[in-house]
Amino acid sequence: MIVAERKQKITMDKFDRFGEKMLDGRLTEPSDGKVYRLREAILLSKQLGRPLTQEEIKQFEV
Repeated sequence: MIVAERKQKITMDKFDRFGEKMLDGRLTEPSDGKVYRLREAILLSKQLGRPLTQEEIKQFEV
């Protein structure tokens, strides 16, 4: 039980410091303004069993 408490404290310490290196508050890169039909792209990716290439993702741009 003491070990579980120590692990929880360590996890909370890391959580409290989460985002210190992201000074502007962003968690992702800014959007490039493009819009995609993501549901269709995800379905194709699942069918292929791999991530889509840049050429393949271009066919899903709106």
